Amino acid sequence: MGFAVDPDFLLVEKMRMGNEIAFEAFVTKYYPKILKYCQTHIGDRDYAEDLTQETFVRFFRTLNRYRHYGKAANYLYTIASHVCRDYYRQVKEIPFETLPDGSNRCTQSPEEQVIIKDALNKLPPEIKEIAILFFIQELRQQDIATILGIGLPLVKYRIKRARELLSASFKDDY
Repeated sequence: MGFAVDPDFLLVEKMRMGNEIAFEAFVTKYYPKILKYCQTHIGDRDYAEDLTQETFVRFFRTLNRYRHYGKAANYLYTIASHVCRDYYRQVKEIPFETLPDGSNRCTQSPEEQVIIKDALNKLPPEIKEIAILFFIQELRQQDIATILGIGLPLVKYRIKRARELLSASFKDDY
């Protein structure tokens, strides 16, 4: 009986050897998730695509130093988080035209989408980050802790706080 090798580990090793197919497979695998993450933060699809591309550029630029300790997706989300923060520092007012397409929002009216965007914008930055990763990206709490470099109890507290703040915000809107 053998052990299973993480497919991302193999992709990373192939990318380090310059395998173009591995680069393409890696981007194809993670691009939609990172784009959704960036678009949720930024709201504008064009900017989100730019930030997603920047995320991959930074990942590939540091590929030789990257140490695979778990999920490559966690490292990508960490980079994307930094890229989005850099964007926020440059832009004072963030345009929120559309929420990313997602199966859980396909029946929402434009008015409901606006309410959700407004509610997210009212959250403190550290709570907003957790809310996006947990409620929109649907990441596990342990993965969120790893991405943000914080303890699991703090993640759980911030999710609870996000629920409270979002619930209060939605009550105010209706």
